[in-house]
Amino acid sequence: MNKLQSIVLFLGVLASVQLANGQEATANGKTRIKIDGVAAVIGDYAILESDIDKSYIDLQTQGVDVKNISRCEVLGKLMEDKLYAHQAIQDSIVVDDAHVRSYGENQINYLIETKFQTLDRLLEFYKSESEESFKEKLFEANKIKMLSDKMKEKIIEEMDITPDEIRQFFDDIPEEDLPVFGAELEIAQIVKNPEIPEAEKQKVVQRLQEIRSDVMDNGSSFNVKAILYSKDPASAPKGGFYKITKQTPFVKEFKDIAFSLAEGEISEPFETIYGFHIIKIDKIRGQELDLRHILLVPEIPQWSVEKAKDEIEGIRTKIQKGELTFEEAARLHSDEKETKHDGGQLRNPTNFDTRFELTKLDPTFYNQVRNLDGDQISDPIIYRDERTQKMAYKIIRVTGRYDEHRADYAKDYIKIKDLALQEKKYKAIQKWMREKIEETFISINGTNRECDFQNNWLKK
Repeated sequence: MNKLQSIVLFLGVLASVQLANGQEATANGKTRIKIDGVAAVIGDYAILESDIDKSYIDLQTQGVDVKNISRCEVLGKLMEDKLYAHQAIQDSIVVDDAHVRSYGENQINYLIETKFQTLDRLLEFYKSESEESFKEKLFEANKIKMLSDKMKEKIIEEMDITPDEIRQFFDDIPEEDLPVFGAELEIAQIVKNPEIPEAEKQKVVQRLQEIRSDVMDNGSSFNVKAILYSKDPASAPKGGFYKITKQTPFVKEFKDIAFSLAEGEISEPFETIYGFHIIKIDKIRGQELDLRHILLVPEIPQWSVEKAKDEIEGIRTKIQKGELTFEEAARLHSDEKETKHDGGQLRNPTNFDTRFELTKLDPTFYNQVRNLDGDQISDPIIYRDERTQKMAYKIIRVTGRYDEHRADYAKDYIKIKDLALQEKKYKAIQKWMREKIEETFISINGTNRECDFQNNWLKK
């Protein structure tokens, strides 16, 4: 037992001498209000009673109904996270502090924008004395979570499953307990994007160059320019501000430009799938950047929209006449890079399978495909790309239908493989947990020892 463990164990023993109403007994028989106490110690980490309270608050902000979640369940989850984090440190797993802080900033911005409207209301809800103390606590909590996630990833990294294991998993399921898979569709599509005339591109590039020159030569505020002109709805109200690291999920072109700039530098205009940007670097903190950007989007003239519609109708006519198969037309003419080389076939992003459960389809998309029979091809559909918010045309064909059914080994092999691999990973994590609980210093204090934990934290 190291010094930290001795200290927190001693504090935990003191904290456990408390009355049921939240007060503590003193030597002379009087009572005093309990400030906080150590609920448990896992390795080098102490879990305070207040940490349990804060977990309830976090769950509530996520919209979780906490009335049926006991303190013992919350404490058990906190102990799991601390065990993973403790072992991550022993295994020399690290997380980038800049990334942790950036993640926390994004959390705060999201909470203010969606729930609290002001920082003061956020701090009041979390009972924090200051922005600095709240950020520090958030940093510690996020760092533990990221260490925990990395440790879990390490336990199951590169874990695969053999066909024999998949077969055994399936054979071990009683027939009456076989999972039921809902009705599914396989869908292919061909997309035509309206062409953006070069003249329209040059207009926004010229406008961005003018903004850049006004800031650099005349001292105009980049912040104000972003508020006035940027077409990025997420950052424009904040003067174009983002805090990013190399792990931030922005498009590659944007990050490449951002990390090539010096502090205070403003980029030349550059293009991404969203439009044209300029970036100004406010602050560099190691691998973390405070930046501002302005996004301008070229206008697409109506004639270009009509041209895209005519093109997609022409493609549809050729397919119907038998001049091209749908797959050939997709490879030759579709503007959707992700699907064109696969004959327009859409793939489920969760497992890269070609099947989509009807109940999980976007309602708008479901209405577009539900009445398509056989080799029928939809009429041209105009839609807005979710990522770029640009308009495009598409035609859709249902390439396969599967009614609701009990799992079939041959037909549902990919889904069964996923279930078998999930079970294998779960068992590996549970085995790791049992072993590390035995090896790690663990102390649970006060009434928390009465909890009926899922894991053997009390080492009985």
